[in-house]
Amino acid sequence: MLNLEKILIANRGEIAVRVIRACRDLGLAAVAVYSECDRRAKHVRLADEAYAIGPNPPGDSYLHIGRLIDAARRAGADAVHPGYGFLSENEAFAAACRDAGLVFIGPTPEVIARMGSKTAARAAALAAGAPVVPGTDEALGPDVPDARIAALAETIGYPLMVKAVAGGGGRGLRVVSTPAELPGALRAARSEAGTAFGDSSIFLERRIDRARHVEVQLLGDTRGTVVPFVERECSLQRRHQKVLEESPSPVVPPGTRARLTEAAANIAREVGYTGAGTAEFLFDDADGRFYFLEMNARLQVEHPITEMVTGVDLVAWQIRIARGEALTLDAAAMLRPNGHAIECRIIAEDPDSGFMPSPGRIEALQTPGGAGIRDDSGVEVGSDVPIFYDPMLAKLIAWGTSREHAVARMRRALGEYEIVGVRTSVPFFRWLLDQPDFLNARFDTTYLDRLLRERGGDPFLPPRETDEEVAAVAAALHATLYASRQSDNPAPAPGGWRQHARTGALRP
Repeated sequence: MLNLEKILIANRGEIAVRVIRACRDLGLAAVAVYSECDRRAKHVRLADEAYAIGPNPPGDSYLHIGRLIDAARRAGADAVHPGYGFLSENEAFAAACRDAGLVFIGPTPEVIARMGSKTAARAAALAAGAPVVPGTDEALGPDVPDARIAALAETIGYPLMVKAVAGGGGRGLRVVSTPAELPGALRAARSEAGTAFGDSSIFLERRIDRARHVEVQLLGDTRGTVVPFVERECSLQRRHQKVLEESPSPVVPPGTRARLTEAAANIAREVGYTGAGTAEFLFDDADGRFYFLEMNARLQVEHPITEMVTGVDLVAWQIRIARGEALTLDAAAMLRPNGHAIECRIIAEDPDSGFMPSPGRIEALQTPGGAGIRDDSGVEVGSDVPIFYDPMLAKLIAWGTSREHAVARMRRALGEYEIVGVRTSVPFFRWLLDQPDFLNARFDTTYLDRLLRERGGDPFLPPRETDEEVAAVAAALHATLYASRQSDNPAPAPGGWRQHARTGALRP
């Protein structure tokens, strides 16, 4: 077993905080990295050491492999945890870590490359005997004529999806309802994919109307053991981006769960998967059929809901597997959820302005608590929310003995959440949790976009406060919270340096 003592976290925000806490639980030192605008960020304050990695643009900092490897060397780190986003599914980064003698906490570069290609992942799923959505099995590069793609589309049938082979998050994806729409969709998808992922290759996939998005969390060790977990329901999406997740799915029956999770585990075994990963599926609850979509070779944003219903610390297991430990989880127990969990992504965006990002400084913050509530936050009072990165501030998780119980607790928690200084998605979630179709679990991946269109721009928020009212609220919350934070917050050292929580180490 490898002797890991210090882990560099190649990320920022709430996921960096989450990994730091897992390191502490395992008795390991945690090293943060930061760009210029993150110099005073929460993850920097909580880490044992922190190293500057460049200017604010991601390409000059959190996506700069050379600077991350250099920071790990300077820190004397044994391993690197990539979190999610940024370089978490970048095989070149995983290979660079390996070449530098660092343990990459995730699958091998070869597995990342294979599962990062949606067409290669489809092939792996077929080899494992898992059902896939009808579509093209090969990547269609920029040299493939539109006429050939049009012929392939006719064999698949409309409506269909044009999808980027690389990447995800809805980028490089277009819905095509008729043959006349195909040429424009191809141009748009290729352009977006090339810009976002450096690869303009696409493939075609039949669109399954009114399907749900369900996924299966997996852990695999270096001995070939793979453990699947009870599914997560991720159908509540806005513009192909998840906004609320829950586990278990309210519509997947036990028999389907057994087949779904076994299919996911077989795919992981087929590719020799190690660490944490997620197999994503489309599920048609009208006929009970499911289809493999893709595999995310990393930790998911929504991993806390799986932790809440199984009692397993997935981040700790990522680290334990990376140092060579064998999986000792009761596989059968991981498919028997204890209660129900829901997660809302608390994002710095203005619901009344088309969900536009809302950067700024957090002037006051009151987070919810109480039984069954977990708030995974990457910010605190005084935190800056920059324009350069994903605007997610926190993840609010509610657990209950039933779905109804979890919804009630989430309502309570959202009512307690107060953030002053930036607009957030909190009012949107307060509204969503009162919608009859949500309460009765009658939704699919298109539900939220349809509901928002029908709403027609009605405001989620009360009339905007005056500057004086905002200042008064901020002052009141700050006064309440200030004293309780002093014993936990080391003061900033002179010259913009930070004194770290455990060792007091300072790094520019």
